[in-house]
Amino acid sequence: MTRFFTISFPVWAVLFSALAYFKPEIFNQQRSFIVPLLSMVMLGMGLTLKPEDFLRVLKKPLHIGIGMALQYGVMPLAAFVVSKAFGLSNELMIGMVLVGASAGGTASNVIAYLAGASVPLSISLTLTSTIMAVFMLPVLTWLYIGQVVAVPVLGMMKSVFLIVIFPISIGLLLNAKFGKRMDHVKQFSPVVSVIGLVWIISIVVALNAETLNQVGVTLGIAVALHNAIGLTAGYFVAWFITKDRLVSRTIAIEVGMQNSGLSVALANQFFTAISALPGALFSVWHNITGSLLAAWFSKNKKD
Repeated sequence: MTRFFTISFPVWAVLFSALAYFKPEIFNQQRSFIVPLLSMVMLGMGLTLKPEDFLRVLKKPLHIGIGMALQYGVMPLAAFVVSKAFGLSNELMIGMVLVGASAGGTASNVIAYLAGASVPLSISLTLTSTIMAVFMLPVLTWLYIGQVVAVPVLGMMKSVFLIVIFPISIGLLLNAKFGKRMDHVKQFSPVVSVIGLVWIISIVVALNAETLNQVGVTLGIAVALHNAIGLTAGYFVAWFITKDRLVSRTIAIEVGMQNSGLSVALANQFFTAISALPGALFSVWHNITGSLLAAWFSKNKKD
């Protein structure tokens, strides 16, 4: 039953996304739930990990290097090229580039867990890309748009600590101290992860329901293509170099799922409300495609 519920993740994500879109009032007062929900999921993931899992990741810096090269090489360039190809306005192109130049999103860690990918590698990639974003995001924005933006460094670091590092560390400590006595809790971790992420997706959709009504077909296709380029390049480039499916899955998820919330905040702060549209749409879309990919990877262990 637990396995069925977890594999059905994309079904729940789509159903509740539709509910949130048509009845946003159910979820749009729950913005404050997002961080606690993600932290709860991360705690559950931490219970399944050991310190040596992270040590193995640190021994293979090539995997981190591939992820960062794709994160900050492919994604901003793809955003710029797709924007030009679809003839998007300058305001929308700004929003696309901000998404592409952002760090990996924390939801990618949950998707990696549900996909059966490498959670330690996913967390390491998110942390590394967040640190690099302090320098890379302003530089890439200047390179593609011609304007420098101020990255909220302390806010980003605080978010990563509260949402990822702290709860994962608590989970690791509990696992180290209680070991097998936590097994009855661990078996429910995937279910809790599904419920938590579906709830978060529903809140994100509800908060952006009005914005989504303003999104045209062209922008929708452009955002979907941008996301698809990240997922595809992440998987096949990593596979070409490492021939490791676990690493390829993890990098694909990390590169394809961006910290689009940051891009929305920067767009509203430095540009216009229209420039925030790509980030708002990406916030919804990458969670749905990530859910579908997690179900596919989980079901097809050898792909």
